Amino acid sequence: MTRDLYLYNTASRDRSRLETPPGGTVKVYCCGPTVYNYAHIGNLRTYLFEDVLVRTLRASGRKVCHLVNITDVGHLVSDEDTGEDRMEKGSRREGKSVWEIAQFYTDAFMADLRALNITEPTRWSKATDHIPEMIGLVRQLEEKGFTYRTGDGIYFDTAKFPAYGDFAGIDADSLRAGQRVDMGDKRSATDFALWKFSPDGARRQMEWESPWGTGFPGWHIECSAMALKYLGQPVDIHCGGIDHIRVHHTNEIAQVEAATGKPFVRLWMHGEFLVIDKAKMAKSGENFITLDTVMKRGVPALAYRMFCFSAHYRSPLAFSWDGLEAAAGSLTNLKRHIADLVKTTGNETAGTNPDVPVLAPFWDALCDDLNMPRALAAVWDLLRAAHLTPRERVAAIAVADTVLGLDLLAAVPQDAQVRVEKEGVTVVVRFKGRPDPVAAEGIAEKVAKRKAARTAKDFATADRIRAELTAGNIEVKDLPDGTTEGVAP
Repeated sequence: MTRDLYLYNTASRDRSRLETPPGGTVKVYCCGPTVYNYAHIGNLRTYLFEDVLVRTLRASGRKVCHLVNITDVGHLVSDEDTGEDRMEKGSRREGKSVWEIAQFYTDAFMADLRALNITEPTRWSKATDHIPEMIGLVRQLEEKGFTYRTGDGIYFDTAKFPAYGDFAGIDADSLRAGQRVDMGDKRSATDFALWKFSPDGARRQMEWESPWGTGFPGWHIECSAMALKYLGQPVDIHCGGIDHIRVHHTNEIAQVEAATGKPFVRLWMHGEFLVIDKAKMAKSGENFITLDTVMKRGVPALAYRMFCFSAHYRSPLAFSWDGLEAAAGSLTNLKRHIADLVKTTGNETAGTNPDVPVLAPFWDALCDDLNMPRALAAVWDLLRAAHLTPRERVAAIAVADTVLGLDLLAAVPQDAQVRVEKEGVTVVVRFKGRPDPVAAEGIAEKVAKRKAARTAKDFATADRIRAELTAGNIEVKDLPDGTTEGVAP
């Protein structure tokens, strides 16, 4: 059974029913990483939403061809085609070749995806493997009169593409008229590089011969060339972060539709920012947090996946360590409840039809523009559904987890625990080894004082106590049910 799926389209600015294309395969393109540094968890939030999209498409009865690019050349430090290539910058920063930089950070990115249970795409596509396709697309644009040459490259003339501002809802003419910065030889502020020339007197580590001279591709031409080669037109769904709307995706549309005369994409989807201290997380800022940082603090990677499901993908999500740890506690709690159910079923979960009525609220949430907070609530409701047998509940949750990707039926470590009441605070101290009631009392006392300090908004004291606990390898997690958990070594 193919379920109706309603998704928000950035281009049309409304939510509409996804029409499955002829042949039944949905072609999905997702903008991948620029591999000059680690991905931060804000970047990874976008890949999580895209993973849920692809899992939902498949679970709803559709075939998917999913393409993700690896940008290993051409992405300049400024969207306005100024500055240097980010790969060259990474090479200088670390004293390695750009090829070594690209491989190292590609491997790190793949490791992050595996830790987060993000399904690999049907195909990875590296920019450096597709230089001929990019040159071919630029030549098409040149033949149709959409390009001009400057001292530093071949540029797309946006004035010759009247619909340029439509996608992002910008007034391109006003932008051109109001430009006040030095544009070099560019005719307009909105014009963008298709091919950049290597600097005079300098040899880049990544450069190729072209009809216009030695150089390298512009960032925007990469995605278009690879999407056209492997997915053709139209691409059914094109995804990325909201920061891609105004420049990168606007430029992709302009160059493809100018070159081919045909629509590029049927439906555009964009994920909102992860924010910290009211600012988006960025590699150039001090709020740069990687998944490795998260895991080194003792928080499982899948807890971050759970945390991201607490907000709709089109809503900003405010990051905090307390919020992430609460998500970790919630995931542990959910898995423990499921593990208790599994014990009563004899570990038998096979034979469940994914279309059974008990899953209807879960599918309704997913098919309503991937509403993950509602989908998670539906799983909790399934867990508590007393009218269902334990086996029915576990089997239904197993089906739901094909989309959630939280490993809900994986074995849960059954740590020994001591429950302590201190100053009106319930503290559950879990030990990874044998329980130690004396140690539990001391831990519980500190946890209770920390909680009292937080209630009194004495955050300095709360942070000091937390630091003391952390120094003793004690993890502290505030759980949704009001208890506080301490995990001891």
